[in-house]
Amino acid sequence: MSRHIVVIHRWSDQYARYEDYVDHRAHRVTYVTTELALASVPGGAAAAQVVPATDDLDAVRRAVTGLSTRFGAPERVVALNEGDLDTAALVRERLGCAGQTPGALARFRDKLIMNRTVEEAGVRLPAFADAPDEAAVRAFADRHGWPVVVKPRRGTASRGVVRLDGPADLPLLRTLPPEPRLVQRFCADPILHIDGLWTGDGLGPWRASRYVNTCVDFTQGEALGSVEIDDGELLASLAEFTGLVAGTLGPEPWVFHLEAFVGTSADGKPVVRFLEAGYRVGGAEIPFVWREVHGIDLMRAAADIQLGRRPALPVPARWRTGGWLLVPSPVPAPCRVTSLTLPEAPSPGEGPYASMIPAVGQVIPRAGGYEHVGARFRFQGASSGDVEKAVLRTAARFRMECVPATASGGGRTVCGLDR
Repeated sequence: MSRHIVVIHRWSDQYARYEDYVDHRAHRVTYVTTELALASVPGGAAAAQVVPATDDLDAVRRAVTGLSTRFGAPERVVALNEGDLDTAALVRERLGCAGQTPGALARFRDKLIMNRTVEEAGVRLPAFADAPDEAAVRAFADRHGWPVVVKPRRGTASRGVVRLDGPADLPLLRTLPPEPRLVQRFCADPILHIDGLWTGDGLGPWRASRYVNTCVDFTQGEALGSVEIDDGELLASLAEFTGLVAGTLGPEPWVFHLEAFVGTSADGKPVVRFLEAGYRVGGAEIPFVWREVHGIDLMRAAADIQLGRRPALPVPARWRTGGWLLVPSPVPAPCRVTSLTLPEAPSPGEGPYASMIPAVGQVIPRAGGYEHVGARFRFQGASSGDVEKAVLRTAARFRMECVPATASGGGRTVCGLDR
């Protein structure tokens, strides 16, 4: 029977292959999207309604109301980008259609609820507390020490994350827009991300990766990379940790993007501490690396869950190693590319296997997230060491010059990473 399914869609590139997940000929699949992402809406869509932003709840509601008038009340609302999960949950609740509601989503989106949930299950994590005001942050630091990290309880892509090194930094909080926040004891251990599927009964396919630089560094103009891990001892510790966290936060199936601090104990063993979790496929180049290097579409599993189907993904007998690199635009977007220096790999296999680089003269739009950045690169290899060398080599040799999109010249900045 034909169903009406609404997809909230914000990507210009093929992060998700919607026509592979739901038959657009058998069902009325409509899209709420932006002008920037309209070109990537599948040709088989029944209709597409453009909104200024997909996280603009009022605009999305109006768009869905219009689509419902034309195609009937939607049976499902699908949103695969983390920035749209709250909007989709609120739309479902208002329409009374099946799927995740705001209450069910809260433990994945509100970092205070999330941290309390995993702490109660015995998961290690840095000390944390609600941070409703400056006094609460000071009181927390008096108990746990400086530095501390303050971040939005519902933030994405490291938006609004600040580190305070002492009482003199507290006035910085007054410059931030009002919203619920969390304060946490600063942890200097390296951060890993772990991506995969929790089946409801155990871990499906999953991969752990270490960052080159940090997501916060990226918001401050530094390149950001990631390399999948092939250290057997560390992966054993991460498997136990990931299973506990995934089963605690979502006893039902879900696709996860976890972040964790990983240090070393006095006897040289890995010590894993929870940082946060996302109820979605990891961002940046993760969906592409999984499809192109591992032959697995994590987006399919995420879509299956939102469509009310039980996800099933293969687990490779042998994994290759993937990685990626993002280079931010050297001046704030929107900006126009004026010059490029592209790195050449010393030999085949020692550079990226895929890249997304804007052409000279192209304008990089101001869109947020990790899609519309200066340049994106993807890597694969036989080992973590090989992939990391290729990531660092590319980051060090790539150069981009830009000017503000409204400028006619001057003010050029060169972007790259020298390590």
